[in-house]
Amino acid sequence: MQALVARFFEGRGETDPALRRAVAERAKGAESDGIPAAIEGYVEKVALHAYRITDEDIVALRAAGYSEDAIFEITLSAALGAGLVRMERGLAALRGDL
Repeated sequence: MQALVARFFEGRGETDPALRRAVAERAKGAESDGIPAAIEGYVEKVALHAYRITDEDIVALRAAGYSEDAIFEITLSAALGAGLVRMERGLAALRGDL
């Protein structure tokens, strides 16, 4: 799992690896610099309320200059960050660490 996550964040893509990492950290609930204001709300929505994403959200990102590939990578980064923190909490609960 760690190798897969590392490859996603360090691999080539439309977005900078630092941005992908920053987006994932923000989706985990951590403060993270380096996230453009144009995507902050979107990252939060993906992390906490993904079912509320609408076509208008994507149109707004496109209008802000993000390509379809960049939006896809930002979405994956936010979803991965949110998923990882949930997995970590679940594993901690199973261990009795909570």
